[in-house]
Amino acid sequence: MASWLLTALASIFVFGLVIFVHELGHFLTAKFSGITVQEFAIGMGPTLVRFERNGTIYALRLLPIGGFVSMEGEDEESEDEGSFTKAPVGNRILVTVAGACMNLILGFFVLIAVVSMESSIVSRTVAEFYPDASTQQSGLQVGDTIIAVNGRRCFVANDVSYEFARTQEGTADLTVLRDGEKITLEDVVFDTAEQDGQQYLVIDFKVYPIEKTVLNVLKEAGNWTLSLARMVILSFTDLVTGRIAVNNLSGPVGIVSAIGQASSLGLQPLLLLLALITINLGIFNLIPIPALDGGRLVFLILEAIRKKPIQQKYEIAVNAAGFVLLIGLMVFATFNDITKLLP
Repeated sequence: MASWLLTALASIFVFGLVIFVHELGHFLTAKFSGITVQEFAIGMGPTLVRFERNGTIYALRLLPIGGFVSMEGEDEESEDEGSFTKAPVGNRILVTVAGACMNLILGFFVLIAVVSMESSIVSRTVAEFYPDASTQQSGLQVGDTIIAVNGRRCFVANDVSYEFARTQEGTADLTVLRDGEKITLEDVVFDTAEQDGQQYLVIDFKVYPIEKTVLNVLKEAGNWTLSLARMVILSFTDLVTGRIAVNNLSGPVGIVSAIGQASSLGLQPLLLLLALITINLGIFNLIPIPALDGGRLVFLILEAIRKKPIQQKYEIAVNAAGFVLLIGLMVFATFNDITKLLP
């Protein structure tokens, strides 16, 4: 019972904060742009609490799985001076991307807290090897700072493990900084171990710690933000290209399960997952898919290039089709989550 309650509270906290920050970005930029905001809602479904101020309804709804900022003329034709379509296209672009930007900013501040909880910052500079280390036999040396794996830059130490895990051949090309010079080490071998029928990466070396100063914490938090953002993009690319099976896709049920596991481990793992979720939402929302912010952004960019808007009825039809597609994707992901939980 206590575990279930902890998972529920942690999930409401994570979903609520991520959604609130995202919608707040849309809300503030819309208000700043003079656009009439009809409703600012957190949650979906039946309304629990609502009040009205300065012509805007503020509402808290039952299901903490979404939210919205309803603007005049956003999804219907309107001649009102405060309508979304009457605002300059540059302002509308800012309103559209503001939610995603706020999610990325939230992720950065959460990661500041995560890094601050560490006793020291983990570097990418090799300090020593374990006995018979394959990476050492492949040319890696003590004092080498790993700056890229297979040509992809490593922002934080976790990137090294992540890139190794994505390598299917068991080897990787490393770019290291050695005595101030960039050196490429080809076909560096890394060890794997098998457990419960699955292969796991074995890191066979230790790295030096970095002193935890204010500047270093901010720099590491920024690097973690870039790292997680790229990880989201790479994961989406792997899913689209078939590198990752589509049945690995998770929906709200899977996220709640992950939140429950993280919360049971402590505050730091929960905050790290919060950072990943909010950065994921920010990046995913900018993908040019109809019904997402990225889909609307495409129409606005086309309008800016053409110097005239695309007829709103076409945009509404495309967004409606995209919404149906997203609902179908969510149902599929939820089905995946449930089948994983069943014995």
